[in-house]
Amino acid sequence: MKDAASRSPDITISADIARARTLPGSFYSDPQIFERCRDRVFAPSWQVVGHAEDLKVPGAVRPASLLEGAFDEPLLLTRDRDDRLHCVSNVCTHRGALVCEAGGVESVLRCRYHGRRFRLDGSFLSMPEFDGVEEFPSEADDLPAVGFGEWRKFLFASLEPARSLEELVAEMERRVGWLPIEEAVFDPARSRDYLVRANWALYCDNYLEGFHIPYVHAALADSVDYDTYAVETFDAGVLQIGYAAGAEESMSPPEGHPEHGRRVVAYYFWLFPNLMFNFYTWGVSLNLVKPLAVDRTKVSFLTWSWDPKAPEAYSTDRVEREDEAVVESVQQGVSSRLYDRGRYSPAREPGVHHFHRLLAAALA
Repeated sequence: MKDAASRSPDITISADIARARTLPGSFYSDPQIFERCRDRVFAPSWQVVGHAEDLKVPGAVRPASLLEGAFDEPLLLTRDRDDRLHCVSNVCTHRGALVCEAGGVESVLRCRYHGRRFRLDGSFLSMPEFDGVEEFPSEADDLPAVGFGEWRKFLFASLEPARSLEELVAEMERRVGWLPIEEAVFDPARSRDYLVRANWALYCDNYLEGFHIPYVHAALADSVDYDTYAVETFDAGVLQIGYAAGAEESMSPPEGHPEHGRRVVAYYFWLFPNLMFNFYTWGVSLNLVKPLAVDRTKVSFLTWSWDPKAPEAYSTDRVEREDEAVVESVQQGVSSRLYDRGRYSPAREPGVHHFHRLLAAALA
């Protein structure tokens, strides 16, 4: 039974999956661990903050919030007059007002509070009524730049990047870079937010194994061959591959590709700690997992399609709701005083084990 006085659960995870025990149940309900994750797990991570199509023309500006609920860091995405993309702080360096509160097309950035102006790359331009101020302006008057990068039109930002964006997406580029990702068009009808009454890491645990598919997702189980379902781990994440179970429409990876000659239904990429890219025959969907509280998570499910006749037989919304229900049930279970730690299936849960190892290392 759990010790009610325990304040710091042991989250060490053995490298040997056959001997390892899972994260303790208290990990998912401990407010102190949740706060540590903000600084040690999420601050160094890359997060998707937009799409290049949101900033089509020179002069386009769009406010963004980095990791809603965890940081709510106000950012500003811009495309300058030389057609270059930027990501800068959206907080005025004078008195802290938001510089831009709505998207649009601008020639300069102007804070509506006291009129301080910035170029679209965030550099200071002018300020009224500042005659006589010594050592002004300086670099401190520029809007701070944020770690920023683009992959296939998806825009990423990081406060304190622990690795380069190129490293993070390298395996994804290698496996799915041949798909027409940049041709995909945002599909609002298939995009929505879900509130999950569970810890963010439980949602990731569930995503990282296909073990539950036959038990939770009846419709999905009919289209994916469970026996050949593959899980691969790499430094920055996990790849799961679903192969066709029958006559379902599938992808045809090119010659020289690791899956050439195989009928792939879906590639599921998880990038540490909370980004999920799902590639199908018709397009790509993102699960942006946003930790709101120790037992509350918002999942933004966003879809882009390159096939206007995308099949409706496989409903991603249905799968999402099924996952939500089971994860909320697990949140109740792991909070029990009678539950401590479980074990991993070496055949089915190497992705979960890898995630827990990365978490333990980040929080050590």
